[in-house]
Amino acid sequence: MRADRLLSLLLLLQNRGRMTAPELAAELEVSVRTVYRDIEALGASGVPVHADRGPAGGYRLMDGYRTRLTGLTDAQAGSLFLAGAPGPAGELGLGADLAAAQLKLQASLPAEPAARARQIQARFHLDAPAWFRDADPVPHLAQVAQAVWDQRILRTRYRRWGGEVHRELRPLGLVVKGGIWYLVALAQEAVRSYRVGRFLAVETLEEGFERPAGFDLAAYWQESSRRLETSLLRQTAVVRLSPRARKLLPMHFGSVAVRALAEAEAAGPDALDAEGWLQVRLPVETHAVAVGDLLRLGPEAEVLGPPELRRAVADAVAALAERYAPR
Repeated sequence: MRADRLLSLLLLLQNRGRMTAPELAAELEVSVRTVYRDIEALGASGVPVHADRGPAGGYRLMDGYRTRLTGLTDAQAGSLFLAGAPGPAGELGLGADLAAAQLKLQASLPAEPAARARQIQARFHLDAPAWFRDADPVPHLAQVAQAVWDQRILRTRYRRWGGEVHRELRPLGLVVKGGIWYLVALAQEAVRSYRVGRFLAVETLEEGFERPAGFDLAAYWQESSRRLETSLLRQTAVVRLSPRARKLLPMHFGSVAVRALAEAEAAGPDALDAEGWLQVRLPVETHAVAVGDLLRLGPEAEVLGPPELRRAVADAVAALAERYAPR
């Protein structure tokens, strides 16, 4: 609705300061022409929007102008109580602050949105860690988070697979993924990710730093995740799956399996062989990792290729048969 868009436009200008029409259009997912019309509508309603000309120009609110956040719908008010994850907030030392903020927000809401917010809290719960796995111990998380906020350089000792390393990091942001905390930091002129639970020692230096201009934490993490998947899944296994294995595959291989199954099933009933099994092309990691992953499917799957992977699986099965043979 246009009223919601006008409020979003007003809040963008209030929170971010000067913004150009193309920037506003990108944020609101509308055309630049629509932004021009909305700016005119805000001005006509009495909001003091100024247009600055020139290369560094854009739209901004008159200095000192602030608007109160009003007009929250029931759903919008309730969604705010899902935005904060109690577990991660507690690990950052912000659990009490989050609870206090939610209480204040709830107290300020009208009766109907407040009641809906309480219903959402009673009916939805976010548990970030994966099943059957404890969260990483993160004794240095609070110190790392403070350095992110203060833009202070960290001198660290970090445990990698190949041993310990010492790094000076310029911390740019924190990400929690599947209950695991990662620090995104600038190190040796490159942005990298570090698992916070693997920091063995952390020292905050007095020296500060400037964040890279235009750095977008969410965009970096999305692209980094895509690159990681591409770098790990370098090979493709041709696998024959029983009906039961087709149900198990996404549980073990995630979104990669979902895409592989969709591609194979696109041919319809003709994709199944005489026994009702389906052949898929599944991206996998190295043979050493792929063998263990594929054996989790047991007799419900048959690796057809590449030949060296089929041999590796056969060798593993033979070794298991010998190990468990009656004595």
